[in-house]
Amino acid sequence: MSTASAMAKTIRKRSQLVMYSATLMLASCTHSSLPQATSSPAEKSAPTRVRAVAVEAAKVTPTTQQPATVQAYYRTEIRARVSGYISELKVDIGDFVDQGAPLAIIAVPEMQQAREVAKAHIEKQLAEEQAAMSGIALANARIQSAEAKLAQTESEIQRAAAALAAIEAEFSRTEDLVARRSLENRMLDEVRKKRDSETANQSAVLSARQSAAADVVVAQAEHAAAEAGVSAAKAATRVAQRQLGELDAAIEYATLRAPFAGVITQRSVNPGDLVRQSSEVGVGAPLFVVSQIDPVRVHIPVPEMQAASITVGTTATISFPSFPGEANREAPVTRIAGELDPSTRTMLVEVELENADKRLLPGMFGQASIALPSDSLTNTLPARAIRFDEKGQAYVYVIDENQTVKNVPVGTGFDDGKRIEVTTGLAVGDRVIDAHLKRFANGEVVSILAD
Repeated sequence: MSTASAMAKTIRKRSQLVMYSATLMLASCTHSSLPQATSSPAEKSAPTRVRAVAVEAAKVTPTTQQPATVQAYYRTEIRARVSGYISELKVDIGDFVDQGAPLAIIAVPEMQQAREVAKAHIEKQLAEEQAAMSGIALANARIQSAEAKLAQTESEIQRAAAALAAIEAEFSRTEDLVARRSLENRMLDEVRKKRDSETANQSAVLSARQSAAADVVVAQAEHAAAEAGVSAAKAATRVAQRQLGELDAAIEYATLRAPFAGVITQRSVNPGDLVRQSSEVGVGAPLFVVSQIDPVRVHIPVPEMQAASITVGTTATISFPSFPGEANREAPVTRIAGELDPSTRTMLVEVELENADKRLLPGMFGQASIALPSDSLTNTLPARAIRFDEKGQAYVYVIDENQTVKNVPVGTGFDDGKRIEVTTGLAVGDRVIDAHLKRFANGEVVSILAD
């Protein structure tokens, strides 16, 4: 055998030895891995270890969380009651004003002229009043004169009656003497003439008394007419004064004033602008808007389900994102609307907040929590035990007596951040999986950790 053949034979033997060794090693490795392959399924089927919590019946104070909006306590739109040009502008946006403070002045020269005419008319009426008073004085004098004449005629009537009585006695005596022929007939004729004269005089005096009495009546009528003239003159004066007062009131409207203490939140006029009379609220842009912001009103829309539980005095806790880190503000409910808005099915609830520092601005947004009175027990779970799917439906993983999991949808109520009310789906004592990162399938078996 040659040396080359010997070397080739030696190489083949070494190659066979290497292959045999490799085969033995592969077989060894294969046999050693068999026990591990049989143990892997057992490890994968081991139950997930979880903690369980039970549904509890508790007496809690439910709350409703709703958005809140700050409103001015009063907000008034200022419009012109007269037409004219803005002659003076007293305030601007952001100015704080007191009640009655002037905001702007409207020039109304035609009203000023009308006022002067009204004043002159009053002066004329006062003069006519004085003239009527003089007429009363004259009528009084005439009454006194007529009454004096009447008194004089009464005296003359008495004198004439006495004279007639005397002449009648003389006539009777003379007639008796003539009948006895103690006197001549001519003496009786003379006495008769005297009697006839006194009788005529008496008739004249009686007529004078009637005339004097008529003069008294006329004078009294003139006095009454003079008094009526005074009353008419005074009434005309009062009418003229009322007209002047009406003009003064209209001129007073030319000065726009703040109806209450507040801040100017809008201004839409400048000096020289022509403004026209407008008394309709909400029609056209207002000249000014005045808002009272201390205190302020906070409007809270409460859903229908909680609206009936809220009464005046119920405590509301309000927070504002504009003031992060600040303590929440608590205040009682001041007013409730008493009816639902048909478009939103909510009831307006109002709370008053002090705003001495003027930081709360009308239109500012907040979050209100209102405690609802309740005396009944309700089912609750820790908030961490309730999960929500992508549609917002709440559900829990219920564990039965065989420690098998079931996905159960539940209804929820109030949420105080720690516990959530469970309205449907569970009963007191039902156990559910506490907070866990894993999603469980129906029928999956779990292992409950001891507390």
